[in-house]
Amino acid sequence: MGFRKTRAGGRNGCWRRLLPMIATAMLLMPAAAFASGDVPTLDLSGSQPELLTPDFWIARLPHPQRVTLSSRAVVDRNASLLRLDPSMHDLRALPDVLDRHQVEAWMAISKRPDRTLFDANDRIVDSATLDGIVENAAINSIPARQKARFGLVVQRAALRTFPTNMRVFSTTDDNDLDRFQESALFPGTPVLIAHRSRDGGWLFVVSLDYAAWIEASAIAEGPRDQVMSYVDQRQARLITGATVRTTTTPNAPALSELKLDMGVRLPLASLVDGTVVNGQQSGASWAVEFPTRNTDGALALKTALIPRSADTSSIPLPLTRANTIRQAFKFLGERYGWGDDFETRDCSGFVSAVFASMGVMLPRNTGDQSRSPVFNRLHLSGSDSKHRRAAIASLQAGDLVYMPGHVMLVIGRFGGQPYVIHDIHDGKTLVGGNLRSWHLNGVVVTPLIPLMLDSSHRFVDVMTDIVDVLDPRKAVMQ
Repeated sequence: MGFRKTRAGGRNGCWRRLLPMIATAMLLMPAAAFASGDVPTLDLSGSQPELLTPDFWIARLPHPQRVTLSSRAVVDRNASLLRLDPSMHDLRALPDVLDRHQVEAWMAISKRPDRTLFDANDRIVDSATLDGIVENAAINSIPARQKARFGLVVQRAALRTFPTNMRVFSTTDDNDLDRFQESALFPGTPVLIAHRSRDGGWLFVVSLDYAAWIEASAIAEGPRDQVMSYVDQRQARLITGATVRTTTTPNAPALSELKLDMGVRLPLASLVDGTVVNGQQSGASWAVEFPTRNTDGALALKTALIPRSADTSSIPLPLTRANTIRQAFKFLGERYGWGDDFETRDCSGFVSAVFASMGVMLPRNTGDQSRSPVFNRLHLSGSDSKHRRAAIASLQAGDLVYMPGHVMLVIGRFGGQPYVIHDIHDGKTLVGGNLRSWHLNGVVVTPLIPLMLDSSHRFVDVMTDIVDVLDPRKAVMQ
């Protein structure tokens, strides 16, 4: 994300063509004939709301409940991802002592921007301000050698290009895309702590799939063994809803109404039945171990409650096409958030959360996802129209379709054309021969074919890869 957004989860655009617009601002596009190149007219009647339900698409699949990859195979593939994918970081494999060159390599993200940026008031960010932001990263003070330190994330928090909350933008007409916003981390996520900002308010951390700055208040530091033991606990609750919150606990505000996003996994606390937790009988809830931060920044594990009525699971959901669609639709209508800004997600964050609920680990950014060595991949860059049409004809529900800066999840076919669900900022189509932006700005269901990159190129013209996360039996095609 940020200035690395090519490798990042792609937000600098997401485009398309639509049909019914429901009252939720969800837009859909009617079927179009790819062969003829016809572009359908916009229909805002909402005449086909069933297309906005997961059951409609699941019912059209031949074997939607078939488990395509066993839980053991998913675990093994995740291990291969950490071992083979250069965008990932295996925290367990990192040495006890870090040298300066390694830390500097991680912190290359914090290179001083050389293009014009605007602040939230549409004023140009001056050189002195940028110099101060870069100096706060204190890259010149990285020690030659340092002991590796670890911690757990205690609350959802932004990952930033620099140690600052200042929002900056490439233009004055779109204040949604903060160019210092990289990603987000979630409660219970383990991190390596690589560096501290000059003002002490920020930590540069390395997580499994990202390295960037996070506010120090969001990290509780603890011994490596304690951090990894927390992650390894077998009895846990996995968040399978779009979002879940811990119960309201007025006498323990640090554990009250905390937002937990899909894919977050929290170990169960060891309690005797009937134990009162934070003033509430725990029997009707799931009691989980929650990382908290002492006043000195040290890690402390405390018990929080998640209602049993909440959308959670004891284990990852089976990896099936039906679950992939069902989980994706739980985000339908959620606002788009570049770099997981606005407490929501971007396109790659969206698909990462969907597959995390089934135990599948993905790289963070679209570019890395599309070329990861552990997934079945059809590479399309440089392909002619004939090969692209053949690739589109072979799409299956659950496939991920990539283009520069964007990813879409295939949900099936309707009216002879493939449909996708995706988290998109903009959304363009041709209307009367003119390019029109629909400002979709959220998770939407659309046909694939009519989506336009610009007035001359459709998304399908610039597709780079089709990745099949579900089916391990296909040969990888390069």
